Amino acid sequence: MNAMNTAPVIEIKGVTKAFGSLVVASNLNLVVQRGEIVALLGRTGAGKSTVLNMIMGNLSYDSGSIRVAGYDPYAEFKKLRGKLSVSFQQDRMLPWMTAVENASLGLRILGKPKAEALGTAGTWLSRVGLAGAEDKYVHELSGGMRQRVSLARALAVDPELVLLDESFSQLDHVTSKTLRADFSRVVREFHKTCLFVTHRIDDAIEMADRVLVLEHGANMVLEERIHDADRSDAVRRAALHDRIAVAMGEQEAD
Repeated sequence: MNAMNTAPVIEIKGVTKAFGSLVVASNLNLVVQRGEIVALLGRTGAGKSTVLNMIMGNLSYDSGSIRVAGYDPYAEFKKLRGKLSVSFQQDRMLPWMTAVENASLGLRILGKPKAEALGTAGTWLSRVGLAGAEDKYVHELSGGMRQRVSLARALAVDPELVLLDESFSQLDHVTSKTLRADFSRVVREFHKTCLFVTHRIDDAIEMADRVLVLEHGANMVLEERIHDADRSDAVRRAALHDRIAVAMGEQEAD
């Protein structure tokens, strides 16, 4: 494996970002290694969306450096086409298109021929548990099914990095839990790298290899590595949940 393949997919060093007198990120340092699933948590105003938007290249930063797959996402935005994909809280499906057509959109934007794009999209729909639903329209799909289409669309372009912005928060508990498990399985099976923003601690514990908690100004106040035993052992899981909750300010420390 060459050096490029062992380099972090996301590397943020000493980044500061302010809007006038409002500092939304101060000396932020964050690394996501290749193949990791990392959860970014924090209360409203902690800076999660700012961090995500800087990684996506939607926002510049005032000082420091950000590299995503080796590129500055703001200055070299076009070079990240196809290397980075995003799934949002809303599924953002086009109602006049079928599930497979929606899942193929990213590939079509990248210039793939229609037949190839539809074939690849169909494969990814199957991988995320939607085999047989390729020709259904938006009104024929449940909320969970629509979010699966969104995830298939994000994965179909074979990105180096998948970003999730509260992608499971609009779903009911059972649907969300099943989809989180399926997505985590697929991401690990195909060795993808994922950073996801969430406000739900259980989402982070169930999916992530690492959990990062931010407070106001995108200051990192907790980093926890998640092991399988943290998910399966009730006592360890409860203790981990409590540590994250305290860091997020959701409960007081004993």
